[in-house]
Amino acid sequence: MHKLSTLAAALLVGSLLSAPAFAADKAKGSVFATVNGTAISQGTADAFINEQKAQGAPDSPELRNAVREELIRRELLAQEAKKKGLDKQPAVVTQADLARQAIYVRAFIQEYVKSHPISDEVLKADYDKVKAQLGGSEYKARHILVDKEDDAKAIIAKLKGGAKFEELAKQSKDPGSKDNGGDLGWASPANYVKPFADALTKLQKGKYSETPVKTEFGYHVILQEDVRPLTPPPFDSIKPQLAQRAQQQQIEKMVNDLRSKAKVE
Repeated sequence: MHKLSTLAAALLVGSLLSAPAFAADKAKGSVFATVNGTAISQGTADAFINEQKAQGAPDSPELRNAVREELIRRELLAQEAKKKGLDKQPAVVTQADLARQAIYVRAFIQEYVKSHPISDEVLKADYDKVKAQLGGSEYKARHILVDKEDDAKAIIAKLKGGAKFEELAKQSKDPGSKDNGGDLGWASPANYVKPFADALTKLQKGKYSETPVKTEFGYHVILQEDVRPLTPPPFDSIKPQLAQRAQQQQIEKMVNDLRSKAKVE
């Protein structure tokens, strides 16, 4: 019983926080439960159960019992809201309209994605583009980022005088690397803004930039510690991410096309 009540409580919280995901007209059909004379349809229960299954919950008697309890609680709360006239308040009516609209949008997007699958050929072409952008090598680098060019020049002068790069990096304004000696780890030049990438790839192993490198973030002193051949992940391992990105781009294009043809006043 403890597990059941815990699951029911979790479903209740989830439904209240994401009402548009579950809000729907009560489907006609057999009665799933009755609360104070008001019927909860089997269609409503099935929709709720399917939503939970889509999120990874296994279909089980425990799930179905928890859904039943959650829907009963929802109906009780809805009845109390109506008693207070909340369903007539303009703000509540507007929220209900938005929830209904969100369901239509989600249903349309799901149908669009289903009817416009991304082929493996397209994904493979995207994969090849990514590989080309990454290049054939990755670099292990450190950097020190400052606001002023003169500050960068002063750091370079100290390096020439024998100061340790890791110590000077403590004055960097990059919070992600300053406490780690300016270490940026291994990365493809494509991960950096172009001026930084160009300067990094021109350096020899173990050398630092002897002139400040200006980017949109400030002035950098860059140390190239090592370089090695870049081995991209296999196509199959990143295919889901490629598919998701391609679908997002496809949906964005579709929406932009609709927007360009729409009469908006």
